[in-house]
Amino acid sequence: MKKLTSAASLITINHYKNLLAAEGIAAEIRNEHLGSIFGEMPFTEVWPELWIQNDLDYDRALQLIDAAIVDESPAAPWRCRQCGEDNEGQFAVCWNCGANPDVV
Repeated sequence: MKKLTSAASLITINHYKNLLAAEGIAAEIRNEHLGSIFGEMPFTEVWPELWIQNDLDYDRALQLIDAAIVDESPAAPWRCRQCGEDNEGQFAVCWNCGANPDVV
């Protein structure tokens, strides 16, 4: 068993675990319930951790997580062609009118 990563959010760690499970890589979450002692210990010590059950899956799992992080990064800001509203890069549709940025 080998530690793959940790994150401040249990939601993020569960997302990564689901990505790995979809690829057939068994993983386990540790420190899942340590958030309740935040402040009693250094914050990075209580973050949830994702551990790979089979060490041979480590490199592939790391590639999948790295790819997911790149995919989650916001794109460049864009202007809606339908209503003219400026949108931040993380929005897949216009927050104001719901239009798709690719639709003219």
